[in-house]
Amino acid sequence: MTEHVGLDRSKPFNAAAEVDLIGTAYNIPAKDASFDSAISTAALEHLAEPEIALRECNRILKPGGMAVYTVPFIWHLHAEPWDYFRFSKFGLQHLFEKAGFEVIEIKPMAGFWATSVTMACYYMDRFHRGPLHYVPVIPALGLLFQGLAFFLGKIDKAEQWTWMYTVVARKR
Repeated sequence: MTEHVGLDRSKPFNAAAEVDLIGTAYNIPAKDASFDSAISTAALEHLAEPEIALRECNRILKPGGMAVYTVPFIWHLHAEPWDYFRFSKFGLQHLFEKAGFEVIEIKPMAGFWATSVTMACYYMDRFHRGPLHYVPVIPALGLLFQGLAFFLGKIDKAEQWTWMYTVVARKR
C-alpha cells in the first residue's frame, strides 16, 4: 500500500501545498511509530531547532523506518528571516546520530560547477525580473552557463562544493 501524508503548519509557505496534518516539525500530530518513512526537502535549514525536529521524526517512524532529507550546504539567503542554517556532511552525521538515527548515506547532490552556475543563474534572475526584464540575453546566458556546467561537471565534480546534500537515515 502506498500513501502520502503531507504535514505543514496552519499557514504553509506554499498556498497550494497538499496538507493532511496540521502541525510542525517539532510536534507532529501522529502516534509513535506510525510511519514507514519520512521525507523532508530543503526545510531543515528553516528550523531554529533542527535536532528537536529530527527527534520528532524519529519518534513517528516505525523501527527500521527510513528518513530522507535534503539540506543545503552552499546556498543564498531565502525565505528570510526563517533561514537559520547550512549543514556540512560532518554536521549532518552528528545531528542525525544525536537524534537517534543510523546514517545510511550522506550524498552531495552536485559539485563545484553545478553549484556555481546555479548560484549565478539565481543571481542573474534578479536582473531579469527587475529593470532589465526586457533583456533577452539574461536567460540565454543562464542556459549557456548551465550547459557549460553540465560538461565541466563530468570532468571534475569537486563535491566539497555541493549546494545540497541528501541524507538517508534509518531509525535504530
